[in-house]
Amino acid sequence: MADEPLVLGIETSCDETGVGIVRGHTLLADAVASSVDDHARYGGVVPEIASRAHLEAMVPTIERALKEAGVAATDLDAIAVTAGPGLAGALLVGVSAAKAYAYALGKPLYGVNHLASHVCVDQLEHGPLPEPTMALLVSGGHSSLLLAPDITADVRPLGATIDDAAGEAFDKVARVLGLGFPGGPVIDRLAREGDPRAIAFPRGLTGPRDAPYDFSFSGLKTAVARWVETRRNAGEEVPVADVAASFQEAVTDVLTRKAIRACRDEGVEHLMIGGGVAANSRLRAMAEERCAAAGITLRVPRPGLCTDNGAMVAALGAEMVARNRAPSALGLPADSSLPVTEPHVPGGH
Repeated sequence: MADEPLVLGIETSCDETGVGIVRGHTLLADAVASSVDDHARYGGVVPEIASRAHLEAMVPTIERALKEAGVAATDLDAIAVTAGPGLAGALLVGVSAAKAYAYALGKPLYGVNHLASHVCVDQLEHGPLPEPTMALLVSGGHSSLLLAPDITADVRPLGATIDDAAGEAFDKVARVLGLGFPGGPVIDRLAREGDPRAIAFPRGLTGPRDAPYDFSFSGLKTAVARWVETRRNAGEEVPVADVAASFQEAVTDVLTRKAIRACRDEGVEHLMIGGGVAANSRLRAMAEERCAAAGITLRVPRPGLCTDNGAMVAALGAEMVARNRAPSALGLPADSSLPVTEPHVPGGH
């Protein structure tokens, strides 16, 4: 274990300041400072507030991670940071901090891709990723199907959302129901008390002529809003638990159906699910059931590793070091639209 790379990872793509430390595939520290409560009154993440919160939390969170791991900064073999995609200002705080630490410590810097990191974090729980791995990533900003023959160098997008991401749809439906922000956890909780078959909400892009691996949840969100509006205009009570359960069922049905199809079409025997929505209990249960029926091995990290965190960045950084990938230049940019086909950025654009 002592020969494995010791890497610190910094994640600031949205509203969580995450700092993780890993040695090889072993998680040593996972420190997170979230500003989600600061955004709740606005019903969504405010980029300027997130950036300021990252700036204030960065050094204390790094110090907390080092203390938790029981290592000194000088012991590190490399610094990894999310270079994109994400909110530009938020990314810039993390990238600037990573550059400063890498320069001051004389350590190599690895700017890595946020989406590829969500895939790589599973190594911390279930060991090395099979090659290739099929990954379903679902979060507030992304709904993607990725084929990863090599998570450090070869990630191929098969499908993505064409409008609202799954997590975004959860937040918007929660707003319609008056449940606050973020919407995912509260809808998951309420759905357990409701009937998922109560309302037949639409399944977007599941027709025979539709793109087989792309996702669309905007129509579903609108259908829920109209259904609720109709009930309210008629003076009828809205069965919130049934709406939550039926909406959640529609989302998880589409996500798992397309993921299983992609595995079959590509001849891949492993499915990894990551991103914040992967913490949803119904998605995990449905994926487990459908993967078992299809003979596919399912890998899902524990919920704490599904949401944005520094551990996932450190995990991908450690894999970069282990495979002798070229480090990034100190001119590394923060790229809010970094494509998933670039798992890491060797130099400046």
